[in-house]
Amino acid sequence: MRGNRQSANGKGLYIFIALLIFCVGLAVVATVGNGPIATDYIAVLDIVGTISENDGYTYDQQYLLDSVEQIMEDHHNQGLILHIDSPGGAVYQIDELYLKLMDYKEMTGRPVYAAIESYAASGGYYEACAADKIYANRNAITGSIGVIMGEFIDLSGLLDRLGVNVSYITSGANKSMGNSYQPLTEEQKAIYQSICNEYYDRFVKIVVEGRNLDEGTVRKLADGRIYSASQALQHGLIDGLESFDDTVSRMTADLGYDSIDVRYFQYTASYGLLDYILSNSFVQQFLGGQKTHAVQEQKQPQVMMYYGNMN
Repeated sequence: MRGNRQSANGKGLYIFIALLIFCVGLAVVATVGNGPIATDYIAVLDIVGTISENDGYTYDQQYLLDSVEQIMEDHHNQGLILHIDSPGGAVYQIDELYLKLMDYKEMTGRPVYAAIESYAASGGYYEACAADKIYANRNAITGSIGVIMGEFIDLSGLLDRLGVNVSYITSGANKSMGNSYQPLTEEQKAIYQSICNEYYDRFVKIVVEGRNLDEGTVRKLADGRIYSASQALQHGLIDGLESFDDTVSRMTADLGYDSIDVRYFQYTASYGLLDYILSNSFVQQFLGGQKTHAVQEQKQPQVMMYYGNMN
């Protein structure tokens, strides 16, 4: 009896070890394949909200850059869909993400489609131009091709009436330009305009190259106005009107699959009770006037590719 019992225990141990090895093997497959089973897939990258370092809600620049890098290195990935619902944002982050998307295209040779939801305006459209094909919901708004810099608020007249004088000691005539206490000179306006023009010319070039349009046509379209999806289609700014699901089906068929996995890369801000408490204005003032400091930072002129109210 004792021998039979030991034999049964030995078999149980072998079965346990075999199951353990099997489970470890599954874990390795899941890690390497970036999912429960390593299979081919289409990646969907959410570009949602104001394009910035982090808008605190739906957009985080580093998350998107890291996601593109991850997708780029995964040989199971077969294509990328840019799911765009954005009014644009800051020039630096817009161009940084665009260049990363172009790296994906050039290094992998995989297709990139853009699917516009409610809007891809200004910088949102800039990102769409990294795609091989751009499709939009029929109710979408796009275009707004241009650059805006501001806001410049001149309080000098009000301060004069109040008898308040603000002075700066500077190393040059233009060192303090853009402050709210002195009006812009014509030279300073020209300096800011030259910066806007430089970024605008780059935007035009990206649309020309991305949409295979001649520069003269693009400059006529790029006066800052928005376009409905149907108007954008007529002007060659997009390739068709269809839903996001239709764009997924289109890429699936174009890749030669009857069906394929779709993996979503979506940033979601963690916003708990502590974040809510710290966002309260009274709490911020108690902690050292953080809100006041934030307002002061927002007064500095910003260069944006953005559609909407910049306040």
